[in-house]
Amino acid sequence: MTEIDSRLIKKSDNDHRVKSPTQTGFSSPATHYSEPRIDLNDVLVYNSSSTFFIRVVDDEFNEFGAFANDVLIVDKSLTPKLNQLVLAAVDDSFKIVRIDKTNNAELNIWGVLTFIIKSVL
Repeated sequence: MTEIDSRLIKKSDNDHRVKSPTQTGFSSPATHYSEPRIDLNDVLVYNSSSTFFIRVVDDEFNEFGAFANDVLIVDKSLTPKLNQLVLAAVDDSFKIVRIDKTNNAELNIWGVLTFIIKSVL
């Protein structure tokens, strides 16, 4: 080749070779599918500065569906409404009370139950 011919021929910048995979083993069938993680604070807490998580220690509240090791999510900023469950201070302990028309006694309401997280273990 002459000196003039070598200046007219330019090698391509594209690399068409197959790249070797960086993964080892078999690929997962779900590698293309990715869901964002669920943050339970975003889903279950309305007001983080006034929300508390309380673990139930026994089956005293089973009539309300709260059993031992369940977690009560209680929001102190909510105003209780008819038929809602609240956590009330009664005789120096917490009790779950349903707000209904028969509650004639004055209740010391600590907060409104927003969720009961069930323990399955």
